[in-house]
Amino acid sequence: MLGVLRRKAACGAYSSVSVLGKSLHKIRPATPRVCSSLPEEIIHHPRGFDHARTFFHLLLTGCSTNLNPTRGVVANLPRDINKQLWSKSFSSNSEGDLVHAVVPHMGESITDGTLATFLKKPGDRVEVDEPIAQVETDKVTIDVNSPEAGVIQEFVAKEGDTVEPGTKIAVISKSAEGVTHVAPSDEKSSEKAAPPPPPPSVEKKEKPKPKVETTSVIEKPKETSSPPKLSATEPQLPPKDRERRVPMTRLRKRVATRLKDSQNTFALLTTFNEVDMTNLMKLRSDYKDAFVEKHGVKLGLMSGFVKAAVSALQNQPIVNAVIDSDDIIYRDYVDISIAVGTPKGLVVPVLRDAGRMNFAEVEKEINTLAKKATDGTISIDEMAGGTFTISNGGVYGSLLSTPIINPPQSAILGMHSIVNRPMVVGGNIVPRPMMYIALTYDHRLIDGREAVFFLRRIKDVVEDPRRLLLDI
Repeated sequence: MLGVLRRKAACGAYSSVSVLGKSLHKIRPATPRVCSSLPEEIIHHPRGFDHARTFFHLLLTGCSTNLNPTRGVVANLPRDINKQLWSKSFSSNSEGDLVHAVVPHMGESITDGTLATFLKKPGDRVEVDEPIAQVETDKVTIDVNSPEAGVIQEFVAKEGDTVEPGTKIAVISKSAEGVTHVAPSDEKSSEKAAPPPPPPSVEKKEKPKPKVETTSVIEKPKETSSPPKLSATEPQLPPKDRERRVPMTRLRKRVATRLKDSQNTFALLTTFNEVDMTNLMKLRSDYKDAFVEKHGVKLGLMSGFVKAAVSALQNQPIVNAVIDSDDIIYRDYVDISIAVGTPKGLVVPVLRDAGRMNFAEVEKEINTLAKKATDGTISIDEMAGGTFTISNGGVYGSLLSTPIINPPQSAILGMHSIVNRPMVVGGNIVPRPMMYIALTYDHRLIDGREAVFFLRRIKDVVEDPRRLLLDI
């Protein structure tokens, strides 16, 4: 039917154009270009009759030509065609209201991660840059933020999925219409809630089955009545229902791999010493109030050990070096890594150029990095590198330990708890706050002589901090 209408319309349009062309040649209006071009447009576009209609209105304003035949052709056309054409050309795209939250760039050395948890639910309202999910990598946990303010329509990924930078996580509706998309889920849930009635019939069918099973259960104990006597001589194992199997996090996997690689690669050896903490603790007690008033941070013990480690590394540069294939790389800078235990695992932020820092700068930087590590906001760059590591197990009450080297470093210093022990001072036995310190080093590169001298230097500086001022 539409084809017949098109053919009739085309014929009518063509005849009207011929009549219109003759009349135009006679009238010759002031704008001949418009008049001469429009008939061609009507011929080439027989379906677009609205062009002809617009053209006729233009002529009526400036000409007195009789256009009744053409108007008749246009009037006889079905109006539904024009409505359909115009409605299609101006229809709005419903997807323009939707945006996707994607996984951000996670660092140069990280190619993928695990979608750990969702912080929001479908239907929740979110603002710009508000975290909606967390991705766990080998080193840090990264937030996936909302690119626009709106309502979460749905999640297109599941917890536990392996995702890469650019992977779509959620669909967010920028307008309030996003809430209506969540409403149908309630209807679906109600529809899904309706099917449960059929199961009663299934339950009825399953009722006779227990009767059969009960007979088998009665027969089995008779046959297995003898095994209990044999099991009495065997060790009783706990039932499996009292065990839980939980997948390892990416951070835990990474820590396990690196520590095992350290044991397999390095020739690990640990040497010990003990430090009298009397003078360093007295220094902190005497100047703690003035230190906080001036620098806005508390004076702790870590800054004293960091400065002592810098001095020892400068005296024994081989401890700050590392083996690379058949070469030894000596590093003329000191980046101290501080091991920080977090609920998700061990992270090691780095103090850059620790040799150029004073006590206040060290304390401020340690507090900042430790807070970021605990909150999970520490970046990859803040943990990259490092030439030497300090691990303080004393905060957890550790008395003595043998720390493992953090590759690609060559040594690590272990601090432990402070305990009052009887010591001989000036021929008298007096109680002193003592700490055991341990140095684990790569014996392929560092000999025992350098390791002992290194640990001895730390002991001398901590026991008498004035050595730092005099550089002796």
